[in-house]
Amino acid sequence: MRPTALILAAGAVSAAAPAVAADLNVTISVPSISTAAYHRPYVAVWIERAADDVPMHTIGLWYEAGDTARGEGTGEQYLKDLRSWWRKGGRATTLPISGATGPTRAPGRHTITAPVARMNALPAGQYEVVVEAAREQGGRELVRVPFTWGGAANTASASGTSELGAVTVAVTR
Repeated sequence: MRPTALILAAGAVSAAAPAVAADLNVTISVPSISTAAYHRPYVAVWIERAADDVPMHTIGLWYEAGDTARGEGTGEQYLKDLRSWWRKGGRATTLPISGATGPTRAPGRHTITAPVARMNALPAGQYEVVVEAAREQGGRELVRVPFTWGGAANTASASGTSELGAVTVAVTR
């Protein structure tokens, strides 16, 4: 694995990090899209260092595991459509990722909580939550939300324009 590749295992980040008792909550809105052939989007959620976009930790990955309902092979073959996540280490990932992977989600609001036990080794600093969505016969979109880790509680949000709605990141203490 290259040095800049995603560190995908929980707790695999620096062991010398300060202990921070906090949770990271990411709320993602998947918009309802009116189309004849709607397929739920594949979504990857990961943390990058803000200064240099070095991927640090995948906290969510929603995809169709196993054989597809349409008999087109396995859903894992379409993970490469999450192009940014795939290039930054997704292709080297062993699936499923404990505590991070799950099935695709229907339109609506969904929350991913990365509890303190998974985040405790993350060094204090400035980061971004990156959310990427790709949909069969649809588009692809990437949203970045900055946050501060290791200080006071904070909240930030951003919004997509097509495949993603509002994305909110909340660091709680």
